[in-house]
Amino acid sequence: MVANDKYTNVDAVARAEMMGQCVRASRKRKDLLMGSGPTSLDTWTFVRMEITYASSSCRDLRTVSASSSSLGSSMPNRPVKTIPLQHPDTTSTSSSTPLAQAMFSRWTTKIKRTTPSQWIDTFLPCCRWIRTYKWREYLQPDLMAGLTVGVMLIPQSMSYAKLAGLHPIYGLYTGFIPIFVYAIFGSSRQLAIGPVALVSLLVSNVLGGMHLSDELYTELAILLAFMVGIMECIMALLRLGWLIRFISHSVISGFTTASAIVIALSQAKYFLGYDIVRSSKIVPLIKSIISGAHKFSWPPFVMGSCILAILLVMKHLGKSRKQFRFLRPAGPLSAVVLGTNPLIPYVPVEMRQLVGEIPEGLPSFSIPKNFDYAKSLIPTAMLITGVAILESVGIAKALAAKNGYELDSSQELFGLGLANILGSLFSAYPSTGSFSRSAVNNDSGAKTGLSGIVAGTVMACSLLFLTPLFENIPQCALAAIVISAVMGLVDYNEAIFLWHVDKKDFVLWIITSTTTLFLGIEIGVLVGVGVSLAFVIHESANPHIAVLGRLPGTTIYRNIQQYPEAYTYNGIVIVRIDAPIYFANISYIKDSLREYEADVDKSARHGPDVERIHFVILEMSPITYIDSSAVQALKDLHQEYKSRDIEICISNPNQDVLLTLTKAGIVELIGKEWYFVRVHDAVQVCLQHVQSLNQTPKNPVSFGEDKQDFFQRLSKQREEDLSIAELESGDKKTSGPKFTEPHLEPLLSRKNELNQAVRRDNVTQLHSLSAHQILHTVLSAVRLSRRLPRPPSDSTSGVAVRTSGARIGEGSS
Repeated sequence: MVANDKYTNVDAVARAEMMGQCVRASRKRKDLLMGSGPTSLDTWTFVRMEITYASSSCRDLRTVSASSSSLGSSMPNRPVKTIPLQHPDTTSTSSSTPLAQAMFSRWTTKIKRTTPSQWIDTFLPCCRWIRTYKWREYLQPDLMAGLTVGVMLIPQSMSYAKLAGLHPIYGLYTGFIPIFVYAIFGSSRQLAIGPVALVSLLVSNVLGGMHLSDELYTELAILLAFMVGIMECIMALLRLGWLIRFISHSVISGFTTASAIVIALSQAKYFLGYDIVRSSKIVPLIKSIISGAHKFSWPPFVMGSCILAILLVMKHLGKSRKQFRFLRPAGPLSAVVLGTNPLIPYVPVEMRQLVGEIPEGLPSFSIPKNFDYAKSLIPTAMLITGVAILESVGIAKALAAKNGYELDSSQELFGLGLANILGSLFSAYPSTGSFSRSAVNNDSGAKTGLSGIVAGTVMACSLLFLTPLFENIPQCALAAIVISAVMGLVDYNEAIFLWHVDKKDFVLWIITSTTTLFLGIEIGVLVGVGVSLAFVIHESANPHIAVLGRLPGTTIYRNIQQYPEAYTYNGIVIVRIDAPIYFANISYIKDSLREYEADVDKSARHGPDVERIHFVILEMSPITYIDSSAVQALKDLHQEYKSRDIEICISNPNQDVLLTLTKAGIVELIGKEWYFVRVHDAVQVCLQHVQSLNQTPKNPVSFGEDKQDFFQRLSKQREEDLSIAELESGDKKTSGPKFTEPHLEPLLSRKNELNQAVRRDNVTQLHSLSAHQILHTVLSAVRLSRRLPRPPSDSTSGVAVRTSGARIGEGSS
């Protein structure tokens, strides 16, 4: 019922407006016939019967429309409807709240909402899986996975300790205490931590170049683990793990590939039977291998090559065949068993290279010493921390997503840090998550951190009871275990992928791997990270800027390079900046705007034919931040445009950006009427102004002009209006008038359904009238206004004009 009344009121207003216009026109017609008025039929005009709702965003639109109508236009000048933009209130207390106070309030609220059980889960993540542990379902898989990883860890830990330049026992210590600590404080349930090849190479590279005694060398390696743990805990507490995101995957892949080659070459001495220089550069290693070729010994080479081949075959079968999955973790243990074969006693003593005596028992508690060297070890500790975070957190997140639970990166860093700190108190060198052992742990069915506790228990049993068995292990067998592990790090497939996908990342991969091979690990990492950051800065300082055009038949504006069918309007440039605006990129943005202003391609432009740009519309929806330098640059740009009679329009800025512009006075400087919610709203208002600037007065039409021409023009205009209404409402079923000329294409404005219905009804009725019927309607309105008696109805020319639902005139003579 309410809807019907509303429709009746709108209908009454519209038809009453029509009646008044007809009355005024009839009076002018009477003056014309009496000879007392102007001798031009152009004074007999009909204004469109529509209701326009103007928002505050286009407050001067009425002035533009009036000026246009006074000039007389060959193209219809339609008032537009725009959505009002809500400007922020800078006087509100919420906007003036200091950032520190807001952050403190947020932290206070979060602390108050945290329950005791949540506090326990935060400091002891193991409580999460202990509370929900399903003994019947999880116990057997966890036991099997822990045993498998423990058996795999024993020979690997001794091999990686040799790679780090330490005695094999310290590798066993590193695989003991940190596992238990991480199982309690770590958030990942499948990550297997301990000594890894890459960290061992970094330790060897730094400490090997300091020419230290064996005892001091070992103490500094333990001190390095303590420093790495402190850094990881600090990063976790300050939540600084996001800093590692600036190291791209191309840098990591190139670095690990080059490091794997260096590691493999450094283990060649155990295959060749003679010592080579200790270096992280490929050139000295190759020179040392070539220069000592005369010392070559065939027994360790044959034994090492056979063990390496067996390891690679078992690793391949374990990955490719499910029924042989057990072969993958059994490979390192098989290498140890094959190395301690009965033929060893028959090998000459001078050709034997065995592990030697290994102390029996658990490690004792001791505080790291020699803190005087801590300052020189800070760069290496930072590098190891970065590598550990990238390797461990990346693996942990992948395993968490695969097993369906959430992972807290800060908690993960805190667990790794505590594992290194407490491990250093029991003679462990830096440890982190291992990719190969974590994959084996997950494939073996590990469900919780209990598998890590089982692996640590296996390591403890080996320290207590099995160390005498490790004395006769050939060092070539341990070297084969290291080489088989690092061969998977040579990621040449990644280089091929980058070549096909992104040449820039491929160049970054080549630069990182080359500098790491020839200049060393530290320089390689620094160069790779530096080039990666340079690419990031370049992309940020030169953001993507798109010129937008309108897709035909829609109010959608898209990049004209991506959508060639999109067209632009003469005198208007629509620009979208796809990045935050700050001091580093504002100069590039200003230069780009000047280029777009000068480079005008008229082949795909519509609208009035103007020679220059009058409006620049900035689409700000992708802009998330704007700083003070950018604000000042916008002021300068506005003054520059103002001197050349160009207006800036802002479209769809987000709340923070609009608040910054308001506080800086940009909103008042440009004018609130030039801020819009949609690009289309801005285009409509700007196009109205461009039309008014392009229109010229026309000569009045003589009295002898054919009347039928006037009604044909009026009918054509009504057809255009009807086509616009149908297109806007979405119910256009028949083809309307075709606008073959670009400047005649109508503007689209979004009207409400009631207004569309009234408009279509009025236009349809007026379109169906002939010239005689229109004249008859005017005369009827004149008689009604003078309260003349109603003339007899004429069935051939009956027209009804309603007001408030009643007939006010019908028929004529």
